[in-house]
Amino acid sequence: MFTLFLIFCIIVLFLCPTMVWLLCWIVARLCHHSMPFAPFGYTGLALVLIFCGTMLYGYWFGRKQLRVTETTYTSPQVPSAFNGYKIIHISDLHLSSFADSPEFLQCIIDTINAQQPDLICFTGDFVGFGVEEAIPFTHMLRQLHAKDGIMSVLGNHDFALYHHGLTDAEKEGKVNQLTAYQRDTLGWQLLRNQSYLIQRDSAYLQIIGVDNTSCQGQGFQTISRGDLIKAMTLPNNLITSSPNSLIAPSPLKILLTHDPSHWRGEVLPTTDIPLTLSGHTHAGQVRLFGYPMSSLMFTESEGWYHIADQSLHINTGLGCTLPVRIGVPAEITIITLQKQ
Repeated sequence: MFTLFLIFCIIVLFLCPTMVWLLCWIVARLCHHSMPFAPFGYTGLALVLIFCGTMLYGYWFGRKQLRVTETTYTSPQVPSAFNGYKIIHISDLHLSSFADSPEFLQCIIDTINAQQPDLICFTGDFVGFGVEEAIPFTHMLRQLHAKDGIMSVLGNHDFALYHHGLTDAEKEGKVNQLTAYQRDTLGWQLLRNQSYLIQRDSAYLQIIGVDNTSCQGQGFQTISRGDLIKAMTLPNNLITSSPNSLIAPSPLKILLTHDPSHWRGEVLPTTDIPLTLSGHTHAGQVRLFGYPMSSLMFTESEGWYHIADQSLHINTGLGCTLPVRIGVPAEITIITLQKQ
C-alpha cells in the first residue's frame, strides 16, 4: 500500500509540470511561438527528488523520533487527594510499525516507566490488523508499569476493519482475541463501554472507556461501537478501597475515547465529563509550515481544546499507519492533575 502511494505521488508530481507545459505549448503554438519542455521537465524531476528525499527522511529518522510532552490539567473538580497525580497518555501503537525497529518500542517503554506514573491511559489502535502483531512484543509490553495500572480502549483498527477477506464473525473473533490478550496476557484494564474507579483517601477518579465511536461532521467515518451512557455507570470495582467503602458522590470523570470527533459529537452536548483523552489523528503524521495535515479533516486534531469547563486532549500517537513521520514525532504525554 505504501509503495503504491509513493508511485502515485511520484507520477502526479512529475505530471503536474508536464501538464502546465502542455497548456503553455498549446497557447504558444496558437501564437506561433515555441515552448521548450526542459524547464518544466527539470521542475518535475526536482519535485520528485524532494518528495522522495522527504519520504526517506520520514521513514528512516522521522518515525523514530520521540517527544515527551509535559502538561497540566487544572480544574476545581480535581480532588485534593489527586493533586499532583501523574497520568501518562499514549495512543495509536499500531504495533506492526515496530517490526523493523523493536529497539524504538523498548525506548518508548523505558521512557514511560522512567516517569513513574500513577496511571497509564492508552486511547486505542493497539494494532493495525490483528493481535498477531503484538505477540513478538509481549515481553516488552509487559514491562509497562504504573501504580494504578494501565487503562485502555479499542480504536477503529482494533476492530479488524482493514483486514480484508474476513467475515464479520471472523473480525469479531479477532476483536475477542485482542481483548483477551490485553486483559489476560498483559494485565491491562481494557474498558469496553465500562468505568473503573481509582481511590485516594475518600476521593475517586472515574476512568470511563468506550469502544471506538466515530461521529459525523469531521474526520472520516470508521466504526461506532461505543455506549457512553453504559460506560458512565459507576462500577463496583475499587483499586485500593475496602469492600465496604462508600463511593464519593461526584468523582472526577476522565473519558478515554479513541476518535476525537466523539467529543464534539456526543460528549459535549450530552454529558458533564470534564476531561476527555483521545488519539486517532496522528496529527496527520506530517506537519507543513507549522500546520498538522490532520487539521484539514479534524476540527480538533492535536493537543488541548477547551469549551467552558470541558477539556479534550489529543495525543499524536506512537506508531504509524503509513511508515513516515515528518515534523510529528511519536508522543508520550505526561498530564499532571492540579487542583485549582
